[in-house]
Amino acid sequence: MDEEQILDYLHVLKSKNKTPSESFFKHTVYGLRYLYRIYELQKMRVVLPAIKRPNKLPVVLSCQEVKRLLKTPKLLKHRLVLAMLYGCGLRCFELRNLQLKDLDFDRKMLHIRQGKGNKDRYVPLSDLQIRGLKTYISAEHPRIWCFNGNHSEGTPVPLSTRGIQWIIREARKHSGIKKQVTITKRSCLVVPTTRTLSYCA
Repeated sequence: MDEEQILDYLHVLKSKNKTPSESFFKHTVYGLRYLYRIYELQKMRVVLPAIKRPNKLPVVLSCQEVKRLLKTPKLLKHRLVLAMLYGCGLRCFELRNLQLKDLDFDRKMLHIRQGKGNKDRYVPLSDLQIRGLKTYISAEHPRIWCFNGNHSEGTPVPLSTRGIQWIIREARKHSGIKKQVTITKRSCLVVPTTRTLSYCA
């Protein structure tokens, strides 16, 4: 198999009906590179094309859609999960790792440990978020993690990323929102903090 055949194959993968995905194409390229290395085929000098990542903007909900999303869950825990993601601009793994010791109600601050880039940061908590968290803690009595997942033998475990995604997915489905909800650190920019987050209290 020569260079021209390899490049033709990759071109077909990229152009045929605009499929497969960028991820599939990336792993195809990596697989070929690995094959060359294992069988010592570097002498062929086949230069694989660079992988260009498409610059896609995240789906942004309107303020009204965010309000509908936040008030849809029946459980306070689920409403708080959404309110913390949107109101504090948390990523899913940051919410998952949130512990009770990270809540500073006196200073109205939330300590995010080992966030993106393994950096700590502080984010503000609104009065409504604090009220909701206090109500939730009094009712659920979490010991370590703010939001517990399913656990056995009495050992607390944090709510999993899959569990957080399920809460988001179910809220979207039952709220009637058709958009694909994307949670990013900048999601909080579309939330009118005081009125919208009243649903978590």
